[in-house]
Amino acid sequence: MPRLHRALALVLALVTPVALAVTPGEEGISRVLASGKVDPPRNAPPRGDEARGPFPRLTVANAMLVDGTGAPPIGPVTLTIENDTITRIAGSRPADLNAEGEVIDVAGGYVLPGLIDAHVHLGTPSHAAAGALTDPEYVLKLWLAHGVTTVRDVGAVMGLGWTLAHRERAAAGEISAPRLRVHAMFPPETATAEDARAWVKAVRKRGADGVKFRGARPEPFAAAMEEAKRLGMKTSYHHAQLSVVQTNVLDSARLGLDSMEHWYGLPEAMFEDRVIQDYPLDYNYGDEQDRFGEAGRLWLQAAAPGSGTWQRTIDELVGLDFTLSPTFTIYEASRDVMRARNADWHDAYTMPYMARAFEPNPAIHGSYFFDWTTAHEIAWKQNYRRWMRFVNDYKNAGGRVVAGSDAGFIYKVYGFSYIRELELLQEAGFHPLEVLQAATLNGAELLGIAGETGSVEVGKKADLVILDENPLANFKLLYGTGHRRLNRSTGAMERVGGVRYTVRDGIVFDAQALLADVRALVAAQKADEAQAGG
Repeated sequence: MPRLHRALALVLALVTPVALAVTPGEEGISRVLASGKVDPPRNAPPRGDEARGPFPRLTVANAMLVDGTGAPPIGPVTLTIENDTITRIAGSRPADLNAEGEVIDVAGGYVLPGLIDAHVHLGTPSHAAAGALTDPEYVLKLWLAHGVTTVRDVGAVMGLGWTLAHRERAAAGEISAPRLRVHAMFPPETATAEDARAWVKAVRKRGADGVKFRGARPEPFAAAMEEAKRLGMKTSYHHAQLSVVQTNVLDSARLGLDSMEHWYGLPEAMFEDRVIQDYPLDYNYGDEQDRFGEAGRLWLQAAAPGSGTWQRTIDELVGLDFTLSPTFTIYEASRDVMRARNADWHDAYTMPYMARAFEPNPAIHGSYFFDWTTAHEIAWKQNYRRWMRFVNDYKNAGGRVVAGSDAGFIYKVYGFSYIRELELLQEAGFHPLEVLQAATLNGAELLGIAGETGSVEVGKKADLVILDENPLANFKLLYGTGHRRLNRSTGAMERVGGVRYTVRDGIVFDAQALLADVRALVAAQKADEAQAGG
């Protein structure tokens, strides 16, 4: 009974039918707002002096360029940008510093393509249980401050209409924000194929770019997929355990799914001596420690690396032009919760309601460390080794892998967690240039915008990351908190790195000013809560 009691809130959220009166795309947030415990989500404010441009002419001079295509660095080069488009890339000359219009002297630093976070949520209703809905200004500025110029919001869980409004304001340059692509969350309780088609048509009419699935009966799922493809929408799927026996990754890929999120459904597609995961007989999916604890033992139940089943799965998915969005970072606390809980950035950059939501709480998704043991962490470390091996093998076979963060849960903070994902892709076996390709051009290909962004090339949008040192040598230089390094001359530890400027559509965002804004937002939230607590 105690286990059922502590899981009750989550189970109700999973199985309670959505009222027919709810507008398609508003299902999740409608439940939260109906409780009356929190106000509707805020809107991001107009951009301020942290942003300038776009300029009729912008020159980015004296840069080492890493273009995102897989090519090695080259420099010094100068980029000429007119309004929002790169019009020239050539070797640097002294005259470039006196070029007409706005000039940024990179002075031997590095320029990368704007980074693409392929798995985000612009806030989460889960934070409501800890006292507040997520502040979009906080999230958007953290993304930009870490070089992220495009995001794919998979689920629009703060409300489709609210998320689309931010997409449009970002596109118009009204707010400090990356470019947004928005997937609406398919209701898993959808009963019929006709209902599925009607729902997809409705969210497309509202402006959704794609559909995110977390589970569904096979018939409504197939109908929704067919309708989404007919309407030119992108699709993504978190193959949750509640429906994975009916639809695994191979099943959904064969129906034309664009990307799988995380890794659920992939080991199940490679089972050789079972059909169903080896659950303990007292398992309860509604108990989050059960859910994540047993997930950490799943990869060892699947076919071994290099086996015929392993390789056939890779070959088929590559042939289907399928994309893996692993989000290694979001589960990292499972293999070392102490590291995640004590990350450098929490004090200054983590909102207090997020910090509360991260702590063990049966009513909040992802806050599952009720009694997390050494054995749990070792199982997850073994899980990661198999998972990373598959992702690296998939990349080596020609498969597309993208970088995504899924921040807002499990001790992961927006922006910071994305840079950690780059480090984890390198741990998986990717060369840093392959990591950058996953974070830029591959993401653009998945979103269908590779003709506009994803690499630094003439004719593409001016989406750039500018920093002083070489991130290929150390991705930690991209963190908003920088990298600690000993100055051997003075004997003192120093913080170096951090993005200088993020450029999106030719708009130049001062990354350090964005970080200062975020610190102020966090400090103000803490002060307000302290005063309210009186």
